[in-house]
Amino acid sequence: MKISQDTVISLNYSMFDEKNQLIDKNVDPIVYLHGGYDNILPPVEAALEGHVAGDTVKVTMTAEQAFGEHDQQLIREEDVGLFPPDIEVGMMFETHDPETGYPMQFRITQIDAGKVTVDGNHPLAGMGLVFEATVLDVRAATDEEIEHGHVHGAHGHDHGHDHGHDHDHGDDHDHEH
Repeated sequence: MKISQDTVISLNYSMFDEKNQLIDKNVDPIVYLHGGYDNILPPVEAALEGHVAGDTVKVTMTAEQAFGEHDQQLIREEDVGLFPPDIEVGMMFETHDPETGYPMQFRITQIDAGKVTVDGNHPLAGMGLVFEATVLDVRAATDEEIEHGHVHGAHGHDHGHDHGHDHDHGDDHDHEH
């Protein structure tokens, strides 16, 4: 089966920086719903279109095409009292953008003199990337996966409950600014 709209793709990938240094590689295959659901970087999704299991693609992306340019406005200094007492550099917090209401993730980059510096940029922002992927499997998505916009089951999003689209995808702490 060829990769097309509303197919579920399993793949292995390696990601390299502009100097061809490996910066990320999956351990378990990643599985995503193909077709514009924002489950994978758009240039990678476009390059995978039409491929089949066994194919390998290599995509070179500018910083803007990958995770965007580094935005100084996403770096903020907050009072340490706004955070739980057990915070550490590297922790991730989720809050909501006051203008759009969309969730935003911030990473703690510094704790000093009662102030916490948080950075809302993706850790790979400002970097051009090379993404290499080998397609392991392609299958038709279920109606439920299409309706929810993501894969269910093995290596996908396992609900085990009624779907209300109120997810917590990780062990991050919630934090409101």
